[in-house]
Amino acid sequence: MPTTKPLVVVTRKLPEPIETRMAELFRVELNLDDHPFSREELAAAMAKADILVPTVTDRLDAAVLSQAGPNLRLIANFGTGVDHIDVATAHQRGITVTNTPDVLTEDTADMTMALILAVPRRLVEGERLLHSGQWAGWSPTHMLGNRIWGKRLGIVGMGRIGQAVARRARGFGMAVHYHNRRPVHQDVETELEATYWDSLDQMLARMDVISVHCPHTPATYHLLSARRLKLLHPTSYIVNTARGEVIDENALVRMLSNGELAGAGLDVFEQAPAVNPKLLSMKNVVAIPHMGSATIEGRIDMGEKVIINIKTFSDGHRPPDRVLPNLL
Repeated sequence: MPTTKPLVVVTRKLPEPIETRMAELFRVELNLDDHPFSREELAAAMAKADILVPTVTDRLDAAVLSQAGPNLRLIANFGTGVDHIDVATAHQRGITVTNTPDVLTEDTADMTMALILAVPRRLVEGERLLHSGQWAGWSPTHMLGNRIWGKRLGIVGMGRIGQAVARRARGFGMAVHYHNRRPVHQDVETELEATYWDSLDQMLARMDVISVHCPHTPATYHLLSARRLKLLHPTSYIVNTARGEVIDENALVRMLSNGELAGAGLDVFEQAPAVNPKLLSMKNVVAIPHMGSATIEGRIDMGEKVIINIKTFSDGHRPPDRVLPNLL
């Protein structure tokens, strides 16, 4: 007698090749119009699904997880970060959680480097000027920005993405510094010519550009607080392609408004999808809508990881990208 295929509920629209492959392998319910699920829709999906495929837009807290039906045994997250999932509660309820690591590293690092270049060189400001029809022609003092060659880059969180950013920054002649819970392997430090700072405060006070690459956890919430942001020089720039909650956004807005920071490149926001309107009105801020990993290749790779995790789990084996509470 053939085994019944698991019912997989997907909360957002995924790349067509991934949805087609899922439909071949599983019983699948797709979100064809790509609307974000309400809490009620999430609860209903969890009540009937064997496997849920959520994204960062789905807040799976303890209250929502309490609505899970008896058949839900796997949450196969489409994405690397799992701060939107109460992994500890899921674990207590016997629900395995997986993610999609590694495949987003290079894409996110590319976008980070683009922001590191765009903000000091006033790239977006110049593009807007040209499109407005107000450009009057070249002059020696027109649209002067700051070079990044020879500047000090401070990386907060030296994981896979942080290291990929460091490699790119070295190619642009930047001096790489980093703060992490512990130093990376000596071979990595040597390759990247990277200097480790045990004290985040001391590193912040000496950098020209700060790039954030740590996950959002209770320990990293507002890691870059108002006090720490004030350690930066008024000529410093800050770039965040990690999680908005890591920076005290209200303090950041105040400092940018007061000229206490030179500029910011932001791919993530503390209250996303809501964005502080003051950020959007500042010429020295490049703000983009969570595009760090948004490549066709990256999204398909993410989907393939989700499928592998589901198939492995459904075959009775431990999925390769299992996330455990004590690892967060």
